[in-house]
Amino acid sequence: MKTTAVIMAGGRGERFWPKSRVERPKQFLSLTSDGRTMIQKTVDRLESLVQPEDIFVVTNESYAGLVKEQLAQIPGENILLEPAARNTAPCIGLAAAVIRKKYGDAIMMVLPSDHLIKFNQMFVDTLKTAISAAEKGSGLVTIGITPTYPETGYGYIHFGDGSGQPGVYNVRRFVEKPNIELAKEYYNSGEYLWNSGMFVWKASSIVTNLKKHLPDMTEGMQRIYDAAGTESFREIVAEEFPKFRSESIDFGVMEKASEVYTIPGNFGWDDVGSWLALERINRTNEYGNMIQGDVICINTSNTIVCGGKKLIATVGVENLVVVDTDDALLICAKDSTQDVKKVIENLKICNRNELV
Repeated sequence: MKTTAVIMAGGRGERFWPKSRVERPKQFLSLTSDGRTMIQKTVDRLESLVQPEDIFVVTNESYAGLVKEQLAQIPGENILLEPAARNTAPCIGLAAAVIRKKYGDAIMMVLPSDHLIKFNQMFVDTLKTAISAAEKGSGLVTIGITPTYPETGYGYIHFGDGSGQPGVYNVRRFVEKPNIELAKEYYNSGEYLWNSGMFVWKASSIVTNLKKHLPDMTEGMQRIYDAAGTESFREIVAEEFPKFRSESIDFGVMEKASEVYTIPGNFGWDDVGSWLALERINRTNEYGNMIQGDVICINTSNTIVCGGKKLIATVGVENLVVVDTDDALLICAKDSTQDVKKVIENLKICNRNELV
């Protein structure tokens, strides 16, 4: 069976302001020393599993140019443009419709565009196991991450007995982001995985589940399927897609489906959810500082500094995030990085959209 990849690339990356902006969000930025952007690295990891012509990118209409610029090897017809932001369930439904029309049926690897993986071969091996599991039935497979500490910022997967296939387990339930007490309980039990938001299934399997659990999407998705590969495709998507309810695939389908499996991953995953990720994916110095750009640090510790064109000097500070761009400067306590998106909310209220 044909194997395809679907890269979800429509996010805004608001917690990475001021580097991440509406016109160039996080997935189109390079946050590592190799200069490759996050979406480029996502596609790079798949080169041994799938051909470029079988990779599909679902993104916002305004990012079509960025995708073509950064992923020139992807055919233009494989760049699927969302006319409105509707979360992951409609995004995946759109890709499934196109893939079914093109191939009849196929395996879909569904991956976010803004995650980083440290151990690529282990990641590929995990995906191969997931592909094999998905091929053997109609189940939905999700990649979980073996926790390395009690994290409160992720959803969790409670997994149970083996499915009969090596390394593949039945999912008992999905749980929302826990408080610290529950996170410690999950971590110590050995029965929970972080929910990575990566999935593998047959296109036919996810379509069946979308019809069952989100029936209000069925008519619109059928019209999109019928139009796929024709000159009217973009027009039909523009008509139907904005009508869909904004819904995540986790809440809309995965938490309700009856045949769901998970595979524990141990490949150095990071969802790069806030500026704190920079000190996990880049080297820190002997004082615990992660420094990029023209920076002088005096009596500074455990601080992230990302410079722009001007010199940045820090004196007598600790546990800060400092990010400089041409038109904005962020200074943030490290324990408040999840609130950076509130800056954007304030900018919108003040009609300062040029900075969003």
